[in-house]
Amino acid sequence: MIGSLRGTLLAKAPPQLMIDVGGIGYELEAPMSTFYELPAIGAEVRILTHFVVREDAQVLYGFARDDERRLFRHLLKVSGIGPKLALAILSGASVEGFASCVARNDSATLTKIPGVGRKTAERLIIEMRDRLDAEVGLAAALGTQSVAGTVGPADGVQGAEGEAYAALVALGYKPAEATRLVRTAAAAEETPQSTEQLIRRALQGVVPK
Repeated sequence: MIGSLRGTLLAKAPPQLMIDVGGIGYELEAPMSTFYELPAIGAEVRILTHFVVREDAQVLYGFARDDERRLFRHLLKVSGIGPKLALAILSGASVEGFASCVARNDSATLTKIPGVGRKTAERLIIEMRDRLDAEVGLAAALGTQSVAGTVGPADGVQGAEGEAYAALVALGYKPAEATRLVRTAAAAEETPQSTEQLIRRALQGVVPK
């Protein structure tokens, strides 16, 4: 079991990143919450990991915070929730925001996350409530200490906006919705924004943090 990696950040293109550890490049998939905390390319980084083995692939998932990894592992135990959807949930809502939705029976907010329909949201609330209660509230019990390509840009948009668009589509948003979210996020600030800033603002418009 690979529990964490420490090395040089070689690349980051949400939701994928690569870390060089002793000359070996490890490819990982991570939620946007982790990307917000990554340093610049070339800097040293430490990432907590979860290794998933399937019949057709072996995938390493990375997390900046222990509470995110623990929530990811809890989500995988919910019927019908696989790693891709769990990653989308973590990208669309903070640990505290998700816990709040569960506590308030707020399935409507959860359905704003791509891939989460009404029945899935209701199942999440029912099955996750017991797990969150067992930990005396995930947001409080887990802590928040940080340890840290086939989709083209919409309408030919390049740079940070194009990368943000590609990341949102990779997370499950439809192209039209991803385009709307990125454009709205970009228009909210007069100064240029980084890819991570655009994605953060776009996702904040979907599920409140």
